[in-house]
Amino acid sequence: MYWTMENLWSGFLRLFFRLLYNEFAWSYDLIASLVSRGQWNAWGRAALSHLQGDRVLELGHGPGHLLRAMEERGLSAVGLDVSSQMGRQAKRKLDASDVTVPLVRARAQTLPFRAGCFDGIVATFPTSFIVHPQTLREARRVLAPGGHLVIALAVRFEGEGLLSRCLTWLYRVTGQDQPSPDTFKPWLERAGLSTRVIWEEVNHTTVMLVVAERP
Repeated sequence: MYWTMENLWSGFLRLFFRLLYNEFAWSYDLIASLVSRGQWNAWGRAALSHLQGDRVLELGHGPGHLLRAMEERGLSAVGLDVSSQMGRQAKRKLDASDVTVPLVRARAQTLPFRAGCFDGIVATFPTSFIVHPQTLREARRVLAPGGHLVIALAVRFEGEGLLSRCLTWLYRVTGQDQPSPDTFKPWLERAGLSTRVIWEEVNHTTVMLVVAERP
């Protein structure tokens, strides 16, 4: 097989993210803090004001910080992640905060919930699973009519400082830079979700939020 530099880089990134979400899940918070200037959790919380209702599912809950924030706001949250290591990380952090949230290990393409049981679904900086057609069909199925799927999709760094330029470069070379809304929206609309894009300012950065509503 003929390997190009692009093939090798793509393979490396897939391995890196697989390890980060699984065997190296213990290091997730540290890496997220480094690449976000300590704002990773604030970026995720930007999605919460665009949710509807009280019953919220988080797809890819990671270490559980957003689940805790939702419970603190009085929301009835459920977390779902395919990684058992992330499940353990989240449980430890939630237990340490005396917060009880149901954690479910499952794939987003086969959600183990009845139709229409959530008012909202949130995903923050998800991997490519979020645009899988079956993920979007399942998200629509478990949303109640009028419910919102809110995705924190990307971040734009403001200013021309060296750190901002370095982080912008890092996001671009790892494939995490700002995607085009015109590319993303058709996937959601094909799943029967009406879609709009919102830019939310968070501490000298701008978070790109995709808000999809089930009619």
